[in-house]
Amino acid sequence: MKTPTIPSRRAFLRTAFAAAACTESLVTAAAAATAPAAPAAPATMPGLKPAAGRFLYVAVPGIRNYLEYGGHGLLVFDLDRGHALVRRIAARGLAADGKPLNVKGIVACAATRRLYISTLQFVTCFDLLTDKILWEKSYEGGCDRMALSPDGQVMYLPSLEKDHWHVVQALTGEIIRRLDLKAGAHNTVYGLDGQHAYLAGLKSPMLRVADTATHTIGKEVGPFSSAIRPFTINGRQTLAFVNVNGLLGFEVGDLVTGQRLHRVEVQGFKMGVPKRHGCPSHGVGLTPDEKEVWVCDAVNERMHIFDATVMPPRQIASIVVRDQPGWITFSLDGKYAYPSTGDVIDVATRTIITTLKDETGAAVHSEKVVEVHFANGVPVRHGDQFGIGRVR
Repeated sequence: MKTPTIPSRRAFLRTAFAAAACTESLVTAAAAATAPAAPAAPATMPGLKPAAGRFLYVAVPGIRNYLEYGGHGLLVFDLDRGHALVRRIAARGLAADGKPLNVKGIVACAATRRLYISTLQFVTCFDLLTDKILWEKSYEGGCDRMALSPDGQVMYLPSLEKDHWHVVQALTGEIIRRLDLKAGAHNTVYGLDGQHAYLAGLKSPMLRVADTATHTIGKEVGPFSSAIRPFTINGRQTLAFVNVNGLLGFEVGDLVTGQRLHRVEVQGFKMGVPKRHGCPSHGVGLTPDEKEVWVCDAVNERMHIFDATVMPPRQIASIVVRDQPGWITFSLDGKYAYPSTGDVIDVATRTIITTLKDETGAAVHSEKVVEVHFANGVPVRHGDQFGIGRVR
């Protein structure tokens, strides 16, 4: 294959903007510029879709609206080929001025063969078979980090830090119900059995539990010591692990009794002031086997690891990452950890084995990633953007 002419970073970003306005998955390469850089590729990178494999879908811009961390679109990485970039899928989610909006969340469902990205204003629905956009809709109050039912039929969609969540029919995007909780809607998790959704807002120390049969709030957990930031739950839905403002670490809540159980502070590191999110730990996840809790430490650029087989969890290790982490999730098999810095960490050895890179060789960072498995050309399994436990 002939080596492409090398464009400047500015030329590459111009190409990324052009691709964002196009819903087709194939575009031609950008015109060359003179300044040397990493090897270039089209902003929408054509790639032959493998019939089988495990793939990480990474939505960008997934760190605010920073295009330097991967441009704009949906990047697909092959887990079984060293997390090599397979292709770039063109996305929408554009502001009135044509610029890409911050990505707020990503979910997928193998059964319905769909993937969804939320941005500040829109939800965009993709067909996992064709990479085509099926629909894009705006919602009153904007959009934040949503959750999708295991069968792919219902989405709990938070407004953008406002009073309400929309309950949405995921196949069509139509609104089923509105839940007004006046909590500063922000993060949402669906339980593995699909019976409950967990709703947390930036203005409340309470974690709300929705009955997904009636779409009503059936329980509250807390109060935690401050407003809830990222959180996760175990597979049996008995425990919640919660980041809160002002804490380098996490708190543990009992989803059965509704009580806060433990406050766990990271030892040996100063809290400091992070450059994003405003809280020292923005990101907490359980390994799928639920043996470890991993928590982000932005200022110290580390992931801290806790033994979750004891309560309260016990700090056991720390890993240096390449930037300030603001999210953490894991591969379905529990082998890899994915902090938002784009480092790929081997969970067993606690070492960074590779980093995510775009077509130009630039570092990809994103807080919005989800794993999808394919067999015989169709999706057969999907992961979650949250590092949720999977022991039932």
